[in-house]
Amino acid sequence: MTLEQLRIFIEVAMREHVTAAAKALNITQSTASAAIAALEDRHGIKLFHRVGRGISLTEAGRVFLVEARNVLASAAVAEATLDDLSGLSRGSLRVVASQTIAAYWLPSALVAFRQTFPDISIVLEVGNTRQAAEHVREGRSDLGIVEGIVNDPALAHWPVGEDRLQIVRSTPFQNTTVDAVWLQNAPWIMREKGSGTRSSLNQALQARSINPDMLKEILALPSNESVRTAVEAGVGVAALSSLVVAPSLASQTLYAAPVDLGPRIFFGLRHKERYRSKAADAFLHILETHKKNPATKT
Repeated sequence: MTLEQLRIFIEVAMREHVTAAAKALNITQSTASAAIAALEDRHGIKLFHRVGRGISLTEAGRVFLVEARNVLASAAVAEATLDDLSGLSRGSLRVVASQTIAAYWLPSALVAFRQTFPDISIVLEVGNTRQAAEHVREGRSDLGIVEGIVNDPALAHWPVGEDRLQIVRSTPFQNTTVDAVWLQNAPWIMREKGSGTRSSLNQALQARSINPDMLKEILALPSNESVRTAVEAGVGVAALSSLVVAPSLASQTLYAAPVDLGPRIFFGLRHKERYRSKAADAFLHILETHKKNPATKT
């Protein structure tokens, strides 16, 4: 059993698709299939159900997935320990961030890190807040940066930055009273459940004694860009990061409601017990500088 076989198994298990997993790992489909077959043949057990062209984990596969992730996490810790001995002259930094942060807030900090430590490779994964927390908890990423509050006893979380949510639509808000009644009756385009943007909106509404479940949600979409495009098309209203809507407000394809939802905090995530590399510490220092000097932000 090799670490490469475990990596392939985990990717196939996550995607439930051999071809998609092979593409993500930049290997051939036959290589991915051979790795899974080798694991199954060596131990005489089936890790996947194969029904037609689809696959899904067997019960044995689900149990093995937990252990495979633990093994890769331990291997990553061992590698990071050796990398640290080289004094940041080699190694990797693995960061997972929610969509808004990865696309609009984090790039300048990553560029600054790359310029300071050119020999450290950067692996950036993107997911919603829930997915980012899973990455850090399972050791697949060294650090997470998310928009929503994460209540996980295994993870430390602390503020690293902020922006603001803005309620937007495709027509001006002149003579529009944006109160509780308006908010509850407006046709909402929402981010998917589990996203930091949606969580932040829910908290802002609850602070105004508005039940988020009472909103008229007409559509839920999986990215900031898809939500923004739908609202620009006149479908409804949405609450999005000021970073996301700034170009649309400038070009007047969107208009912001005259309501202040307050600041939205970005949180750093790390595992409380897993080894934290010098590369992760160096990046946290850059993030702290990034927070204190807003002019450096993207």
